[in-house]
Amino acid sequence: QVQLVESGGGLVQAGGSLTLSCAASGRTISMGWFRQAPGKKREFVAVTRWNTNNTYYANSVQGRFAISRDNAVNTVYLQMNSLKPEDTAVYYCAAQVVWSSASMFSPAPYNYWGQGAQVTVSS
Repeated sequence: QVQLVESGGGLVQAGGSLTLSCAASGRTISMGWFRQAPGKKREFVAVTRWNTNNTYYANSVQGRFAISRDNAVNTVYLQMNSLKPEDTAVYYCAAQVVWSSASMFSPAPYNYWGQGAQVTVSS
């Protein structure tokens, strides 16, 4: 059992920045961020793999968001810059602890989820 505790989020004006953090209570294969806006499906934002240090981003956030991690404390961060109103959503941290053939860009391979953090970007 891995617990994920998210922090960060809030209200920011368009063009501003926010940072989310997610602390995991155990070891993971990969950790990522997804978001879900009202009435929409949960969508992939970014992911980092612990064993390769590779990172991947959704096209919609590429160049504006950065995912990073602190291995010493099993924590992953999402630095969000140049925020837009369309970035408004609940952001969820996700952790994969079991190898899976499912795409890392879908929610399927992730075994644990954080409680969610509201990010609201005003125009």
